[in-house]
Amino acid sequence: MAKYHLNDIGSIVLDRPSTTATTVGNHFRLWTAFSGAAFRRKIFDAVSCGASSHHRHQLMQEVLNDTVPQLSPPTTTIKSVLKESNEPKKGDKVVKKSNNNGKSEKLADLLSLPEAETDAETKKKVEALEELKCVVKELQVEEEEEKKRKAASRVRLLTKEDSEARVTLAMLGTIPPLVAMLDFEDSDSQIAALYALLNLGIGNDANKAAIVKAGAVHKMLKLIESQHAPSQEVSDAIVANFLGLSALDSNKPIIGSSGAIPFLVKTLKILDRKSRSQARQDALRALYNLSIFPSNISFILESDLIPFLLNALGDMEVSERILSILSNVVSTPEGRKGVSIVSEAFPILVDVLNWTDSPGCQEKASYILMVMAHKAYGDRQAMIEAGIVLSLLELTLLGSTLAQKRASRILEVVRVDKGKQVSENFAGNTSSAVSAPICGSSSSSTNPNGKACLVEEEGMMSEEKKAVKHLVQQSLQNNMRRIVVRANLPQDFVPSEHFKSLAASSTSKSLPF
Repeated sequence: MAKYHLNDIGSIVLDRPSTTATTVGNHFRLWTAFSGAAFRRKIFDAVSCGASSHHRHQLMQEVLNDTVPQLSPPTTTIKSVLKESNEPKKGDKVVKKSNNNGKSEKLADLLSLPEAETDAETKKKVEALEELKCVVKELQVEEEEEKKRKAASRVRLLTKEDSEARVTLAMLGTIPPLVAMLDFEDSDSQIAALYALLNLGIGNDANKAAIVKAGAVHKMLKLIESQHAPSQEVSDAIVANFLGLSALDSNKPIIGSSGAIPFLVKTLKILDRKSRSQARQDALRALYNLSIFPSNISFILESDLIPFLLNALGDMEVSERILSILSNVVSTPEGRKGVSIVSEAFPILVDVLNWTDSPGCQEKASYILMVMAHKAYGDRQAMIEAGIVLSLLELTLLGSTLAQKRASRILEVVRVDKGKQVSENFAGNTSSAVSAPICGSSSSSTNPNGKACLVEEEGMMSEEKKAVKHLVQQSLQNNMRRIVVRANLPQDFVPSEHFKSLAASSTSKSLPF
């Protein structure tokens, strides 16, 4: 063991606080009776010489014992200072160490929770898959129609709102046995199979294509054409299936050429106009889907659908859908010809332009008239004769933005035709136009017949006023007639004399005068 020196050290005293010491709390500045270097060397020798903790404690005790008190109040030693610094104060709270075992257990529980949930979800999916397999197995059982009907009803419920079930059941082979059930004579089995197929195709184009590929369209038409007419419920289910299947573009030509369009038109005609049957809406929507494909327009024209649709305009529940179908029909030359040959077609369409309470109908009717006005001169003449100019002027002021644009285009086409007619008339009367005196010129000022020219000009102005007044009265009468039709009043309803007097003295807001 290395040697160390035990030198006599002077006492450690506290300086008087009144002279040079400053008190901050209970801490005092210490002054030594020896140099600081000697004190540090003494401490270093005690530590570095390998002395034990007992020797270091003895050395420190000797140092403390050699201290000489010089102050009347009790002195503060290093030992007491260290003791006070290590002991907690009364105001301090003793913080106990938390038990980490509880936290670790909770953390372990949280980490194991997703795993438990995953296991539960997996188990649930397995059970659902087993249930779907059992349903498909029951559908594929031969010579047990009752089990098949119950299984089809189960498929209908499972696929009503579950898109994953639709995909899974189709992959398990549900569609072929359901299509085969359409050959059953039991109407309940037919309805269960039809609605199961309908739900399988909701929002799933692959299933729609698979249903058509399995021959469902032809089996549905076979049910309709059978000797025993299907019940109304079966017919409605078939219409609903045609609506769902026709939403897929690849199915449109197959359904259109299969003979489904005449059935839909027949269903539409059979239903009462005042009925709010869902089948009526479904039939119109199915025909709209099929009319999108140009090759189906010929089948629509052969079914005599156009006159029926034009005559059905006025029923606000279906008018917009009818105009949508007509918009697709006029996209082809044969469709425009089919519309133009119908009597009263243009007066009916022009009247729709005045339906200010239905902007959608105004826009679609203006589109139909715009397409036909651009394609055929004869159609433009028929529109002018139906009074389209006044309706277009009103539409440019009161219609929606799209309707105003379309009305302006039709007016441009009509104005070009009128310009051609005026130019032809002007060319035929050139000589008379050159020899006619110009009223208001310098030569006419000396003409004794100047007053006659002024009178003639005033007469022309009065004719214009008469024309405007006539247009206003005609517009008011047309509005009154439409109000009578929409109010379902008797056709022989005649406005009172008081209303006629108001109409004669009123002005029309639809005219820009």
